[in-house]
This record gives sequence, C-alpha cells and structure tokens, in this order.
Amino acid sequence: MKLHELTPSAGATQKRKRIGRGPGSGHGKTATKGHKGLLARSGGGKRPGFEGGQMPLVRRVPKYGFTNPFRKEYAVVNLKSLASLGATDQVTPKMLVEAGLIKRKTLPVKILGLGELGKPIVIQAHKFSKSAMEKIQAAGGRAEVIGGV
Repeated sequence: MKLHELTPSAGATQKRKRIGRGPGSGHGKTATKGHKGLLARSGGGKRPGFEGGQMPLVRRVPKYGFTNPFRKEYAVVNLKSLASLGATDQVTPKMLVEAGLIKRKTLPVKILGLGELGKPIVIQAHKFSKSAMEKIQAAGGRAEVIGGV
C-alpha cells in the first residue's frame, strides 16, 4: 500500500453542503436561512452570553469579591504546633481544643505540613495536606482520617 492509495472508508466522508448557489442546487434563494427574521440577516444571531432576555450571568455575579456559599471551612493546625503538646503518642481534635490550638471546636480539623515532627505520633483529623501526610509517615507516625466531613 502506498501513501497515495489511502482513502477514508466508504460513507466516512460526505460532500459539503454548498448553499446559495442557485435553484438547481436545492439550497439557493434563501440559502437555508428561511424567510426574514434575525437569523436570516447578515451578521444575525444572538451575541455570546445572551440568555433570552434574562439578566445574563456576567451581569448577575458581583464584579468585586464573591463569597462561595458552599465553601468548606477548616480549623487548621500546623505540624510545628503539635510539638507544644508535649509527650503524647496520639493527637485528637478534642486534645487540640483543650490545648488551645483550635478556637472554634465546631469546625473540622485540617493538619498542614509546616514544621517537622520529632517522634512518631498517631494524629486523628478530618483532613490532611499532602506534605503533612508525608512528614507524619516519614517520622514513623500515622495519619487517621475521621469521618463526618
């Protein structure tokens, strides 16, 4: 088989519809645009972002600042803060509240990876950053994700 012998499979290609080329073509006169109306005009059609007269999204959304109502907020604790807990082998959200590392006890807890761990600790939290997870495991500890969030 040579390069010039290659062809698409039968039925894979169709002839282009040539509109506005006279009555014999079957697509002459109005060139498949119908009679009158916005879509029949040159340059006709709706502009991008038009929503049928409804106030468009781009005009409904505030232009400076936007608060996502579905945002999930976490009480964050860095690994370096866990060093102030003293000699413990397990850390729970309740312990963090008692130690004063978390102010709002109703929020789920997220552990971030700033700082280092000196000893292996089992840490329970609702979420962990990737760097925190790696540092906890490198120190020989374990990160346990608690459900509910």
